[in-house]
This record gives sequence, C-alpha cells and structure tokens, in this order.
Amino acid sequence: MEYHNPVLLNESVDGLNIRPDGVYVDVTFGGGGHSREILSRLGPDGKLFAFDQDEDAQANVIDDSRFTLIPENFRFIKRYLRFYGVKEVDGILADLGVSSHQFDVAERGFSTRFDAGLDMRMSRKGELDAYKVINDYEEKHLRQIFKEYGEIKTGGAMANTIVHARRDKAIKNTGELKEALAKFLPPHKSNKILAQIYQAIRIEVNQEIEVLKEFLMQVEEILPSGGRLSVISYHSLEDRLVKRFIRNGMFEGEPERDIYGNFEVPFKNIGKLIVPDEAEIAKNNRARSAKLRIAEKL
Repeated sequence: MEYHNPVLLNESVDGLNIRPDGVYVDVTFGGGGHSREILSRLGPDGKLFAFDQDEDAQANVIDDSRFTLIPENFRFIKRYLRFYGVKEVDGILADLGVSSHQFDVAERGFSTRFDAGLDMRMSRKGELDAYKVINDYEEKHLRQIFKEYGEIKTGGAMANTIVHARRDKAIKNTGELKEALAKFLPPHKSNKILAQIYQAIRIEVNQEIEVLKEFLMQVEEILPSGGRLSVISYHSLEDRLVKRFIRNGMFEGEPERDIYGNFEVPFKNIGKLIVPDEAEIAKNNRARSAKLRIAEKL
C-alpha cells in the first residue's frame, strides 16, 4: 500500500520555481512524494528541509545528504529552521490535511470506513484526542466546532444529542458516535455528513486552523523577495485563509489604504487557482477537493 499519493505533484513543485542551489521546505512530508520531486530538481548544493509531526512518516525518511527531516509540527517552522542556521528559504510547499496513510490505518480513527477508537491525532504525542472532544467538551463548544469546522447546519442539535447520549455511558469509538448521531445520518447523505463531522473533530483535535494561521504569518518572515509559497488545501476553511492571506496579508478585514486608496501586501498571486484534472481525480479520488494556490513574496 502506498503511504500517500501526492496530489497536484508537478503543479505544486513547478510553483516553487526551483533554483538548483536553493533552499526549500516541504512542511507536510508524509510519504515524501513532494520532497522527492523537489530533490530531483535540486543540484548538489541545494537543500531541502521537511516537517512532519506524525511518527509514522519517519519511516519514509529520504537517504540524501541534501535532505533533513524535522519531526515536528510546522507551526514551529521558524524556530526549527533557526536551529539549523537557516533564516531564509527560497520556497515553501504545504499539502494540508490528512495523508492517505492516516486515512487507511483504521486505529488512527480518521476514516469513516472503519470502527475505531476516537483518536484522530496527527501526532500520537498530542494530549487532546477525539475521545476528549466528544466526551468532555461542553455542549456550547461542541456546537461551535460542528458549525465552524464542519459547516454543519444541524451542529447545535448534534451537540445536544451527544451530550445526552454520553450521560448514560461514555462514547468510546466511532461506531458508538455514529449510533448516537444516527437520526442525523439519512442513508443517501450519511457519508457526506459523517465526513463533515469527522472533519470538524479532527480540526479541533489538531488545532489545524490555528496551526495554518501561525505558519502563514511566519512564511512572510522566512521568504525573501521572489521566494515562493505553494499551498494545497482540501476544504473551504483552509482555502479561504490561504486566499485572504495571499491577497491581503491578513485573515480578516482589509489592510489600511493610503490617501490614494492603495495598500501594500506581502505577496502576489502567481497564476490562477489550480485544481486536479479529471484524469488525476479518476486515479486518486482524494484529489477531488484539492485546490492549489501559488504566491510570490514581493
């Protein structure tokens, strides 16, 4: 079984506009597909750093003197690059979301296909897991994550149902969670709604929105003028943040304008939004929701 089938491989690496002697970062190493493609375009003096907090990804480390795998969350990108004496890099690639491997290993709890314990941690060192979210969170907090992170209209009713169900006994696994929420899962829509529920819990467990924001704010400092950022996202929450950051240099509101109505931003868009073609989606169904944005530091 392939660890991870990289999405938009050539397009995302093309977006980095790689110089053979440049320094690059792949912040979502996973199975190493994007990293291997970057290395294939680097010369002997080029360097590639990769991040991955999932212990399983370390089995895919690349034996190449130009490559360094940092087993940490990419929210700490600046700190760990500084540890290696690197203050600036020429390009950064991020393939957000869950790897094929994480979906396919039942006990990780990421996939709706399996009955598994409530985990969903991208790093097994994480203290917060799906069990704690489902069994310990107040109804108000559950309602918020279902509505914000899952974009579920019935999020409030779901939260109320979970709180009532867990009064009798703890909800220990994904099967019991599905059972508790059965009335919200009509057969013709159950897979879609379950995917939204799992997405909401997973984003909360791994603080994915906060991590993405922290990362993007550091990217502005790490990339020099002409440096490239290539980001693949898989749901509208992430894509919206990336789009706004590239356009405005901030996540909400508009930047201040001068008396002529102009404002300065740190990045410019390179090309248009890129999505997988039908051939890639046919080969890899998980590519269907992928969106690639490429930006250059001004």
